[in-house]
Amino acid sequence: MAGLTRARWTHVALPTGDLDKALEFYTALTPLVVVERFQDADGESAWLSNEGQAETPFVLVLVSFNKGRGKPQGLLQPFAHIGIEVPERGDVDAMAERAREMGCLHWEPRDMPGPVGYICALKDPDGNVVEISHNQKVFETVRKLWGDGS
Repeated sequence: MAGLTRARWTHVALPTGDLDKALEFYTALTPLVVVERFQDADGESAWLSNEGQAETPFVLVLVSFNKGRGKPQGLLQPFAHIGIEVPERGDVDAMAERAREMGCLHWEPRDMPGPVGYICALKDPDGNVVEISHNQKVFETVRKLWGDGS
């Protein structure tokens, strides 16, 4: 696999007051897995991505600075959000149920007019909104436009 040959959008970085809680949230309620963890004198961070996403890697970077440790650092609220698209309508309901049990469901599942589709939203430990959608067709639209994205 070749290295980077042109500029690409590779990541979004968010601060967190508790990296371990944030990692627990994202790995339990989203398809993201931990790719790397780092630590230095200023704090610690982790990179999360879809497992096996090698062709067009995109990473959520979570950073816990020592000076903000223990305080919620949420920036994506009340509407700004991270979007995760799922293949089945029932996946939205299942995620909403797990989030409800964990006390972090932000929007109940609902049908929205196109192009939004069927959605719910969760709140991570810092208060950031994570939208779970089905039939929003972001993935499909981009794939149709550019093929496999490479």
